[in-house]
Amino acid sequence: MTAAEISRIAGVTRATVSNWRRRHDDFPAPSGGTESSPLYDLATVQVWLKGRGHSSSASPAEELRTALRLRGAGAGMAVRLFPLVAAASRLTPEELTELATVPDDQLVTRAEKAAAGLPAAVLGAEPVGYGPDDAGAVRALLGCVREAGAQAALDVLAERELDEGAASGVYQTPAGLASLMARLLPAGTAHVLDPACGSGTLLVAAARHGARELFGQDTLPVQAQRTAIRLLIAAPDAEAAIRVGDSLRDDAFADVTVDAVLSNPPFGDRDWGHDELAYDPRWAYGLPPRFESELAWVQHALAHLEAGGHAVMLLPPALAFRSSGRRIRQELIRSGALRAVVSLPARAAYPLHVGLQIWVLQRPEPGSADRASVLFVDGEGEQRDTATGTLGTSGTSTAGSGTRGGSRPGRSTGSSSAASSTAAFDWAGLTDRVLTQWAAFLADAETYTGEAGVARAVPVVDLLDDVTDITPARHVRATAADIDPAALVVRVTELRERLGDAVASLGAASLGDWQPSGESAREWRTATVSDLARGGALTVQRAAAPGSRGAKAEAVDRPVLTARDIAGDDPPSGGAGDVLADAPQTVAAGDVLVRALAGGEGATMSRVADDRDAGALLGPNVHLLRPDPARLDPWFLAGFLGAEDNIASASTGSTQVHVTPGRLRVPLLALEEQRRYGEAFRRVHELRRAVRRTADLAAESAAVLTTGLIAGALLPPDNGRNDVSP
Repeated sequence: MTAAEISRIAGVTRATVSNWRRRHDDFPAPSGGTESSPLYDLATVQVWLKGRGHSSSASPAEELRTALRLRGAGAGMAVRLFPLVAAASRLTPEELTELATVPDDQLVTRAEKAAAGLPAAVLGAEPVGYGPDDAGAVRALLGCVREAGAQAALDVLAERELDEGAASGVYQTPAGLASLMARLLPAGTAHVLDPACGSGTLLVAAARHGARELFGQDTLPVQAQRTAIRLLIAAPDAEAAIRVGDSLRDDAFADVTVDAVLSNPPFGDRDWGHDELAYDPRWAYGLPPRFESELAWVQHALAHLEAGGHAVMLLPPALAFRSSGRRIRQELIRSGALRAVVSLPARAAYPLHVGLQIWVLQRPEPGSADRASVLFVDGEGEQRDTATGTLGTSGTSTAGSGTRGGSRPGRSTGSSSAASSTAAFDWAGLTDRVLTQWAAFLADAETYTGEAGVARAVPVVDLLDDVTDITPARHVRATAADIDPAALVVRVTELRERLGDAVASLGAASLGDWQPSGESAREWRTATVSDLARGGALTVQRAAAPGSRGAKAEAVDRPVLTARDIAGDDPPSGGAGDVLADAPQTVAAGDVLVRALAGGEGATMSRVADDRDAGALLGPNVHLLRPDPARLDPWFLAGFLGAEDNIASASTGSTQVHVTPGRLRVPLLALEEQRRYGEAFRRVHELRRAVRRTADLAAESAAVLTTGLIAGALLPPDNGRNDVSP
């Protein structure tokens, strides 16, 4: 391991490691590398650190990554550990702790026996075996499963293999999006196929919503095995059949029909088999154009459905209007196969710069009545004001192919995790918004009236024009007929008063008198959070990450504080789905809250819990630091912990940036001076909150006024005169 890795596991800076090397004669000697970049033996370093009272500050996932790197890429260790993840997920924390303490020879023997006990037919892989050199990786894996959960360990293993053997551009479907897609299926759906299963997120979501027979296929063996193991962990009672191969060219389930298809297929693939599949019977709605691989996936899904079965697919927005796919879109609409199109906000899922769409399709039943309309739901903007028909901040869908670099048929979603921006997305609000409209439309499509600016059922005859553009924003945009001029004036007046109050409050904000610290900036000694915790000045708690082992709470009588709430400086908004029943942690006023995932321009990284947070349960991806008020001021702590440089130095990862709280540093100051800094940080926080509130009101006011003027519901002021003749 490198000196940088030593600093991470010890929770100190690299400069501290350099000082140890110079000052302590018993510091481990390099076991490899060069004079300028020495390498050290992990076990020897850990023994030395333990003797010095330094416990590991690296996250369990980071320790597993280090162990895999030290084991070597040529050993194929990550794939061989897949079965052990499922076996370890069935053990209690006490059993995992006991297993991790046995000697190396016993550890690998017991691990091999546990992995061999899994049904090999599910993996479709050779039986695994472990040797003495594998003990370090096995031990790190067990620690990761115990501390972070089986899903976190599985993601690290798959990430290792994907980084080594696959092109980039493969991403995991966000859990909130997968849940929304699964809930668009009818209740009682039992048999589900994902022909581009990737990491298995959609199949897991289907299992959680009642599906009991699951089929999946992916071109990458590591992804197929990952999905199989993930289903063993998340849905042990379901029957799963996961295969390796190209679903379009070599369909492993050619003779299988199912109740439903859930899929997030590759985008923009030009080598999907256009020429060799030209006469394939699946193209019932027309031969997909060479550059419209997504329409091949749509028809592949429909071909696997029972009559009346549903397909829910995540697709790029350009598919809704590109001229090359117009004829197939027309046939999908004319036949009644296309039931609904839902637009998502940009940054909800990868690729982040594109607002993707969900298409809901249904295989027509012979002899069924023609469907007269298609539902469109615009999920891109903020919730509209139904009384006035205002559009808020919504816009049209992003035009673009949604291409995923390096994607191939059958290889849809896969990498280690979604980005922090997707983790902080309000999936609960969007899901409720979409499902409400979908349920009303299904109940009676003929009488469904929709919601101005949000959802509308458009007659089929109105869609079959020369363009056949099925972009939701094009069809649900509020019109003049949806707006009540009198109600709009009331809304404008209310917003003007609130904005005036906010501006006045902002101008009156008391920031005090600020003075320079001297001719140069202050310098101070610092300590890490790990150091402070060891000294008893604070305690650190973290709720389990999404996907961690443990049962979800069936019901909670308290709100849940999420990372999203901290980012937006909002009160607790989570529910039962955001907390594990066996790992509750109650928030108290004065606790310091730090997001576990960095990112999000302008988003708050840390704050002090107040009365609105007190009593809430701690949600996932949030670190809670509880300071001893006799030794640490909470606002002083929150201010320094949330600093950009501090977060950057304590973070790891690139796509998803994880904050290791033990590595965050705090100046060592007397309590009285801490309180002085803390009061300053509190004032800055209040200023930031006031600015955000004022900006939100200004944006909303501008949107309402613009909508009213364009729709003809408002008349422009006439040089200050109150009466304006039409």
